[in-house]
Amino acid sequence: MGVEWVIAFLVLGCVVGFMAGLLGIGGGGIMVPVLTSIFLAQGIPVEQVVHMALGTSMASIVITSFSSMRAHHQKGAVLWNVVKMMAGGVVLGTFAATFLAASMKSSHLALFFALFMAYVSIQMALDKKPKPTRSLSTPPYLFGAGSFIGIISALVSIGGGSLTVPYLVWQNVDLKKAIATSAAIGFPLSIAGTVGYIVNGMFQGSHGVEMMAGFVYLPAVILISLMSYFTAPLGAKMAHRLPVGKLKKIFALLLMILSFKMLTSVL
Repeated sequence: MGVEWVIAFLVLGCVVGFMAGLLGIGGGGIMVPVLTSIFLAQGIPVEQVVHMALGTSMASIVITSFSSMRAHHQKGAVLWNVVKMMAGGVVLGTFAATFLAASMKSSHLALFFALFMAYVSIQMALDKKPKPTRSLSTPPYLFGAGSFIGIISALVSIGGGSLTVPYLVWQNVDLKKAIATSAAIGFPLSIAGTVGYIVNGMFQGSHGVEMMAGFVYLPAVILISLMSYFTAPLGAKMAHRLPVGKLKKIFALLLMILSFKMLTSVL
């Protein structure tokens, strides 16, 4: 691996960690399109790049989500009873959906990713909060919701926050507790997704790419995780000083541009 790729992965880790800390948004939205571009530039076959980007992104979320979960737990904001009821569904849904992703064409995955990110970007730009209209669901419903969140998260390689937070707020959970609980759910989700992408990638072979574990490109995971671990707390500190509302609108536009670029490069 050339020096230019090492630098690219380190810079990506810096940006992903900082944005996650600043806006409370997982890095999948940035990582998947950027990794797709990097892998294409490295000469990896187009039919494999999106699967590799999803697997590598999911594995890179593990460290960040653990760090985030621990920070929220120390503040006593995590609703562990909700985590217990949703985690089983999340793990099952995420792991199962990696098999679906592995069977899909790169172009179909890229299209699904672009459409989902367009939805996330619009929600972010409008900054609409769901109205709390009901109380917390029963365990079977929470398990089911967790399964759905896991399925979508695996297909777009996110920690689930963009789905879990609105879902919990809708059920009268305080926003800060919803964010903290979502962070805790993101940890088992990212592990299940990583294992799934490793297992599926092993079935399909690495197509001659060195240092691969299934669909997970290990050097990228190490470099991205290393930088994001240090820049996430910096982003969290800056959240109190920067105009987060305006930044969310800019970030939403960036997500849409990145998603569109990824779609056109794969197609």
